[in-house]
Amino acid sequence: MFEIKKQKNKSDQRIGLIKTRKGVLKTPVFMPIATKGAVKNLTPEELKELGAELILGNTYHLWLRPGSEVIKKAGGLHKFMNWFGPILTDSGGYQVFSLGEKRGERRDSNSVKITDAGVQFRDPFDGKKHFLTPEKSIEIQLDLGSDIIMVLDECPAFPATRQQVEKAVKRTSEWARRCKDFFEKKINSKIQISNSKPLGPSRTGLGQNPKTRARRNHPLLFGIVQGGIYEDLRQRSARELLEIGFDGYAIGGVAVGEPREFLKKVLNYVLPLLPENKPRYLMGLGRPEEIVSAVKAGIDMFDCVIPTREARHGRIYKFKASSLRAKRSNPAGSPRPAKAGLATTSDFYETLQINKTKFARDFEPIDSNCSCYTCRNFSRAYLNHLFRTNEPLALRLATIHNLKFYLELMEGLRK
Repeated sequence: MFEIKKQKNKSDQRIGLIKTRKGVLKTPVFMPIATKGAVKNLTPEELKELGAELILGNTYHLWLRPGSEVIKKAGGLHKFMNWFGPILTDSGGYQVFSLGEKRGERRDSNSVKITDAGVQFRDPFDGKKHFLTPEKSIEIQLDLGSDIIMVLDECPAFPATRQQVEKAVKRTSEWARRCKDFFEKKINSKIQISNSKPLGPSRTGLGQNPKTRARRNHPLLFGIVQGGIYEDLRQRSARELLEIGFDGYAIGGVAVGEPREFLKKVLNYVLPLLPENKPRYLMGLGRPEEIVSAVKAGIDMFDCVIPTREARHGRIYKFKASSLRAKRSNPAGSPRPAKAGLATTSDFYETLQINKTKFARDFEPIDSNCSCYTCRNFSRAYLNHLFRTNEPLALRLATIHNLKFYLELMEGLRK
């Protein structure tokens, strides 16, 4: 399921492969976020051309609109959105818990009620009540056809008291156990149905055990380590999840308001406890330098809204040619970043606020060394014009480049 191809000598960085039922992922890997079944402003074909291997869908949003039953009837999220690479779906918990926070309400208010059984909340669009349990979260993700499923966890926003975080860790572990039990029940049920069907010549699997074949065709299940900024609680959470056993382990609660200096501490608390033969996923981060630092610490998977969200606001990322991108080209002629693993600060890249007046007569591409569609065809002056006249094409072109930057960064880290 996870194979380390190379381990760096001077850091904990690993280069590996994650085997999913929809394909093999090269790690470290970055997931563009398809919140509602689409990466904003881009088509699945464009994502593929940019080099995206894995995307993230949002369980909460897809459950409410258009509904998991609609997507299941359509043949699953892959077919519904015409993306046939691997998909990771979150549990929906973070979005539910953040509803009350966004409204300035207490999480035990009428808007969101958390109990050991699950979470009750109201749809912000129509006010209808919903109840999300660990079992329901897994069921929704199975209906969506996810390839990597996340357990339901409780993610207290910073700042939270130790008592609140300790309670959340306890509940997260209990919910993780319920998620695993329900997941196994569903998968075993599918295996039994598969095994009850007669095997014709095309289904013999060259002598493979039918149970083994069925297992290879099921999604992966990841646990989520919580514990806030507290070392003992982080380690307790990790140990309890390891006891349950998952296909991979995520580190959550590092992008919910904590000061950035806590990131390194949290990784130091948790990573030594996680098995080397399982993928490690840092949820919700981050800035390019944070990704580089986390990869050096031993993280394999990332997701973040930064490249797409900031593209929509005209903030464009580009490598500094003298620091990260190699001057040589690959056989296809596309420059590649080099020695990205050595970068621990932001000095290997810069950002351009492309809607500023100073770019109105700048006829250079965003990055002359970038092979993306935007840089091959358009100037900074043109993007400046599009943003200043509110043309929707601006968002599309900026998003293409920013995602190319992030995906090229990951390629450089792998090389």
